Amino acid sequence: QVQLVESGGKLVQAGDSLRLSCAASGRGFSMYTMGWFRQAPGKEREFVAVIRYIDDTTNYKESVKGRFTISRDNARNTVYLQMNRLEPEDTAVYYCGADFRGLGYKEDDYDYWGQGTQVTVSS
Repeated sequence: QVQLVESGGKLVQAGDSLRLSCAASGRGFSMYTMGWFRQAPGKEREFVAVIRYIDDTTNYKESVKGRFTISRDNARNTVYLQMNRLEPEDTAVYYCGADFRGLGYKEDDYDYWGQGTQVTVSS
């Protein structure tokens, strides 16, 4: 079993920066592709960013490219999401997920999810 715990969400103003963390407990963190998803009120959970297990290849939702950066520290069993120039549209609960030896592009492929952390961006 793998447990994921997100942290770092808070209320910020448009244009601010914020860094989210997702700490993993369990075996084989380095064998998991790690992703960030988010869910805004009244909407489905959507893909935000992913970092692949085998080579650290990253991919991002188009609207966050150039503003968000996903990274991982396998020694700390932690994945991060650095968010810059935040916009009100970024307001959502942010979830991290773990996809065992996968590509991490499809939500249904993820094996584990965290509880989420709330990010609110005021205008």
